[in-house]
Amino acid sequence: MRLATYNVEWFDSLFDDTGDVLDDDGPSGRQGVSRTDQLAALGIVFSALDADAVMVIEAPGHNGRRATVPALENFARLMGLRARRALVGFQNDTQQEIALLYDPDRLRCRHDPQGAPTGQKGATDAPRFDGVFRIDLDIDATEDLVRFSKPPLEIAAETAGGVTFRIIGAHLKSKAPHGARNHDEIMRMAIANRRKQQAQAVWLRRRIVQYLEAGENLIVMGDLNDGPGLDEYERLFGRSSVEIVMGEGADDEHPLYDPHARRAVTRRVGAVNTTARFYIASEGRYLQALLDYIMISEGLRELRPRWRIWHPYDDPACLRVPELRDALIAASDHFPVTLDLDLA
Repeated sequence: MRLATYNVEWFDSLFDDTGDVLDDDGPSGRQGVSRTDQLAALGIVFSALDADAVMVIEAPGHNGRRATVPALENFARLMGLRARRALVGFQNDTQQEIALLYDPDRLRCRHDPQGAPTGQKGATDAPRFDGVFRIDLDIDATEDLVRFSKPPLEIAAETAGGVTFRIIGAHLKSKAPHGARNHDEIMRMAIANRRKQQAQAVWLRRRIVQYLEAGENLIVMGDLNDGPGLDEYERLFGRSSVEIVMGEGADDEHPLYDPHARRAVTRRVGAVNTTARFYIASEGRYLQALLDYIMISEGLRELRPRWRIWHPYDDPACLRVPELRDALIAASDHFPVTLDLDLA
């Protein structure tokens, strides 16, 4: 079985309000790429992945005007994908949903949120992801109220052969310091936003531990937008969000494993894998980063897991096929990550 996670930059801009695909020469959300060119590139990438399930990060919006499921299923139909059934969880107001595209002949999947719902006062024991989490972020003896701007998607999955497992799709992101007027405000807002992201990682980790203590096989996949050594504020917090989610250090009794994340955690200097590529206009060059992960619980490591980052320049098989290489660059600023498991 092949599972994938893929952050598709501004997927929402490729659909109208009814979920129909906008296959025209209008601008997409990607700089200098038309909608028809991004769609063509995505068709090539999704077809090449040929995954049983794809966790789509930044999926089309789901709100009062638009709906994620028909948009993704229309896309899958247009591209002839076998991963043609879509699933979405709690909606958000960011136009960047977390959704699953999966092959219904191979998998049965349902949104299965855990934890108790909360009111405005929140709860401290890993409440439901559309609720409010109470935690003291800055050690001032006052609990802060934390919400997910993009609530993680919790899925109960079962293979056609009757094997059950859990999936969590996540997109943790520290907001840019919008509105800051000087260096001090930029630093203050950046630290506050990073602290909130850390709190979200703690919330997610507590849910992970609940699953693992119950003996569940678990896969956590998505864009954590954070990692060891990623920015100058990490030293203020001790651990990155990635390390918290994996259970590195203080909570290594219930570890999750991803070889790319593990390499980054243990190698502070030297080469690491990357899954995203951003153009930095002020410097006139590209920055690469490891942001996308598929983490698995210990039991799944016995099923001969094989990870792959579909990087157009670092993966020889992608580099050798010009059509796929160019499509990966045009489709998104992130590259897919796949996991193959002996799971049926």
